[in-house]
Amino acid sequence: MKLIAEYTDSNIECYTEATKTGGKQHVIEGVFMQADKKNRNGRVYEKSILEGAVKKYIDEQVSKGRAVGELNHPDGPTINLDKVSHKITELRFEGSDVYGKASILKTPMGQIVEGLLDGGVKLGVSSRGMGSLEQKNGTSYVGKDFMLATVDIVQDPSAPGAFVNGIMEGVDWIWDNGIFVAEDLEKIETEIKRTPSKHLASAEIKAFKNFLSKL
Repeated sequence: MKLIAEYTDSNIECYTEATKTGGKQHVIEGVFMQADKKNRNGRVYEKSILEGAVKKYIDEQVSKGRAVGELNHPDGPTINLDKVSHKITELRFEGSDVYGKASILKTPMGQIVEGLLDGGVKLGVSSRGMGSLEQKNGTSYVGKDFMLATVDIVQDPSAPGAFVNGIMEGVDWIWDNGIFVAEDLEKIETEIKRTPSKHLASAEIKAFKNFLSKL
């Protein structure tokens, strides 16, 4: 499976809501994902596939208050709690668009987002998920195994595309004991464990160089 991230070219609205304690809560809202349309990365999510992934995410994450995202994309599918900036509170389909709403959290990364928004910085969102890719008539279609991981906050729409094509999609990920791990890292770890101790240092250097060459 590949780690797939998509920047959504749409206007994300920012506003504040009053909290129960009389304070203010920063909120972002807009189109988080789109189906049946070739995106900036040349990929298409068929609506039936995206609907299934979104419903699963709502049932398992949003409805249970566990749907959180990060500021900028990390280099893997796992949610890093120390980088979390917002909580996704709503996802819904309107035609082929997935509208979303997220509350900015009072975490270190959330406070950075608040500062950027207060300063008038235009931010966007980018979905992150796992799935296979299939070529049809020169277009890359996301497979039926697609799983939505989260929706992150990003600033530069060009960066996620370059990052994904250069690194994220250059690594195959496998499911191992409840978590996704990079398949190449799994192979490297096995090879190193089989290496005699006297050759361990050179084996580690060789394996690391080999891994970097595939990124």
